[in-house]
Amino acid sequence: MSSHTPEALRPFLKSTLDGTNFKNLGEKYTGKVRDVYAQEKRSILIATDRQSAFDVAWCSIPLKGQALNQISAWWFEKVKDIMPTHIITVPDENAAVVKKLEMFKVEIIVRGYLTGSTGTSAWVNYAKGMRNFCGNTLAEGMVKNQKFPTPIITPTTKGETDELIDAAGIIEQKLTTPVQWEEIGDRALALFKRGQELAAKRGLILVDTKYEMGVDEEGTITIADEVHTPDSSRYWIASSYEDRMTKGMEPESLDKEFFRLWLREQGFDYGKPKPEITDDVRLQLADKYIQLFEKITGESFVLPETTDIVGRIEKNLQAYRM
Repeated sequence: MSSHTPEALRPFLKSTLDGTNFKNLGEKYTGKVRDVYAQEKRSILIATDRQSAFDVAWCSIPLKGQALNQISAWWFEKVKDIMPTHIITVPDENAAVVKKLEMFKVEIIVRGYLTGSTGTSAWVNYAKGMRNFCGNTLAEGMVKNQKFPTPIITPTTKGETDELIDAAGIIEQKLTTPVQWEEIGDRALALFKRGQELAAKRGLILVDTKYEMGVDEEGTITIADEVHTPDSSRYWIASSYEDRMTKGMEPESLDKEFFRLWLREQGFDYGKPKPEITDDVRLQLADKYIQLFEKITGESFVLPETTDIVGRIEKNLQAYRM
């Protein structure tokens, strides 16, 4: 449990940040979770409370956007010595002002363990017999949730659907230059190492993660989007991992894999009716996001003083109007 009871979180069920429509902040783009306002040399990212899984939009989770934005801001600060970040400032609990970059059309996924439940995950493909996974040779006889000898990079393309790709394919499709991909891979592994080290100090295992990178006006490769949040990463509780592996149980997770597994338990599959997301499930998810914020940072999650989240954000972004 987080430091806040379900009853303390319940009032925010009715004030979730489903979306924004701010004037004079720039051209708006709506992503799965973020609302992005693009200006000439910077963008304003607003983390909403929207919840997606399996490429489906489901519902809104109270205070999720705040937790995500604050986790990401914390991590950006912790990795800025490894590579440049796109952060300019964080003027609100739900918002970040960032440098505009030319983004690479590839998602850099780093995996430390053989796991996952989606079509591009290591375990699903391994279980189907794949042993060359995005250019990585996987050993025979591995079991689900087993640790890899060393972390591997398993990139995917960015488009309507994510497609697995390897380094040769990235170069062939000119998604990056060979020199850029070498730097991207090197930095991604360094970021993941830092992430695993800091997570371990807090009793967590950083299992896998997704990075997005781009280049700034000077051509400098820069980390963007988010870093090590529960939307882009998988976390397990370290203390129970070995015991649960021995018993053939799933590791205890602190990420949105909880939601994916819950959906599977309800019988969800593509093309089937969507299960109802109850308020209790929404509160459980809210608690998961807050738990992870507190677990990672060692800080207490501060509940907003007002349920008027939109009004607070608008006030804090006044200086960035065009």
